[in-house]
Amino acid sequence: MQAPPTARDILVLAQIVDLVRGTESATRSFIEAETGLGRAVVNDRLAEGIELGVLEELEPVHEPGRRGRPSRSLRFRADGGVVLSASLGAKSMYASVSDLEGNALASTDRAIDVADGPEATLRVVHRTFQRLLARAGDGAEDRVWGLAIGVPGPVEFRTGRVIAPPIMPGWDGFDVRGWFLEKYGAPVWVDNEVNLMAYGEWARGVPQERRDLLFVKVATGIGAGLVTNGHLHRGDNGAAGDIGHVHVTDDKKAICRCGRTGCLEAVAGGWALLNRLEDAARAGKAPWAAQRLAEKGELTLGDLGTAEAHGDKIVATMSSRNARVAGQAIAGVVNFANPGTLVLGGGAIRGSSLFFDTFRETVLENTIALATRNLTIRTASLDFYEGAIGGALLAIDHLFRPSALRLWLADADPRVRADEIHAVG
Repeated sequence: MQAPPTARDILVLAQIVDLVRGTESATRSFIEAETGLGRAVVNDRLAEGIELGVLEELEPVHEPGRRGRPSRSLRFRADGGVVLSASLGAKSMYASVSDLEGNALASTDRAIDVADGPEATLRVVHRTFQRLLARAGDGAEDRVWGLAIGVPGPVEFRTGRVIAPPIMPGWDGFDVRGWFLEKYGAPVWVDNEVNLMAYGEWARGVPQERRDLLFVKVATGIGAGLVTNGHLHRGDNGAAGDIGHVHVTDDKKAICRCGRTGCLEAVAGGWALLNRLEDAARAGKAPWAAQRLAEKGELTLGDLGTAEAHGDKIVATMSSRNARVAGQAIAGVVNFANPGTLVLGGGAIRGSSLFFDTFRETVLENTIALATRNLTIRTASLDFYEGAIGGALLAIDHLFRPSALRLWLADADPRVRADEIHAVG
């Protein structure tokens, strides 16, 4: 057993771990060349990393131009811990348990209602996590190293508190981070759900472009998230991307769930569309929707695509109108932010090619040529799990950034320094 590493040793080891994580096949000679460290220092730090369980030595590999014995490659121990992530919409949740490279070990989705309040909603999330951990196996419940929670409202990222959410009664100022920290004892990051969706698509979406990306979610509500140079743009108070409550009409009948009139969400949001569709169904103007309403007692966004496929012209007209209003609003954002990729996600695209086609056409009609010269416009590609994937990657990024890594690496467990890890971001 070696003597415990010094603070300086940990700083060097943190640098090496960060390098190995970002390299497909790192060898000792590669690490020496990249860091400028001597062979003895590299060997000592690698021995510590292996003993702490964060690095693992693999089979020897042949390096072109290198003489002597083949060097062993090293890899980061992605199975050393797990992260929990959940993306909460107004009416649904997607959750995952992932390894330390962001690969899902177990995932699920379920219906929720954030209007039930924070305690009731988060208890559902907690029970879901417990079931997923049991499915993940290998003692995953004892290896939770971090969590990421996305909520459908503005968040003060520094503290993990929900701030003045328009459609989340009872959540204002609620300490989501503290709630989960008490349950798991691990670092917790809380963000707007669409931010996590944007990050998931930027990092793992198909095709993999890694350009500035604007994600637009049109579901029960409407929101947006922007990734620039690999970083999420949250704004000064966490309100960036909350476009659903931007004023778009003076129609006094467009009453929003937030209590104001004329919001984009009140005109083009899924909940507004479903309300109008139910009214049309009860009036006998939307036959397929009327039959579905009689069978189920309510309509969901998933029914829209099915109704279109059945030739319900009222649904097609409403969906097209909503897509145009949303596209006009987003065109202004595209002109301003000039993203390389624009992704449309949320329940409005489930089974509905009409909504996306109309949205895309409207954006292109209302943007300047330079802003769309190289713009890719596509639908979300991660089967509605982009928020859970983005959350897992966000937690991992923050756990392993050098400023955090040097805090917990000597203990080989970030749970012992959760508060300090929060303090460095």
